[in-house]
Amino acid sequence: MMAGMVVELRDAIARDLARIVEIERVAYTTPWSLKSFERELTLPFSRTVVASIKVAPEDSSWSGELVGFLCRWLVADECHILNIAVDPAHRRHGVGYHMLSSAIAEAASKQATCVTLEVRRANFAARQLYRKLKFEERRLRKHYYGPGEDAIVMELQLPSGAR
Repeated sequence: MMAGMVVELRDAIARDLARIVEIERVAYTTPWSLKSFERELTLPFSRTVVASIKVAPEDSSWSGELVGFLCRWLVADECHILNIAVDPAHRRHGVGYHMLSSAIAEAASKQATCVTLEVRRANFAARQLYRKLKFEERRLRKHYYGPGEDAIVMELQLPSGAR
């Protein structure tokens, strides 16, 4: 994270969806639709979190631009990260790390045993981030994202002390 930069997280609300979809369309070749995000806001086991950055922490009047989001499901004892994206102009500054760390902490606090996600095989930057957070590559899902677009299923086992 850049010096003087603070990442703030909060639950997404309906008025965030236009910006979420904008980030989604820039981040992915097959983006989710607005209806998909609207649906996630209605599911009791789903949570979408948005990240904004505050560059000057001492300036409390600056609310920050929405620069990323994470959508997860918490079902039974598993947390599944469905979608995470950061605006390209704000990547490599710790926003994704911060969102994922928060999701992992929430999962642990709710007695989840693991956190899972799929990542494009060719997305080396994301895979590096997930490994930094101790996710392990478990298996391959051929053509998950379309012809020739394989996914790697990654998993983080949560410590038994967290439960």
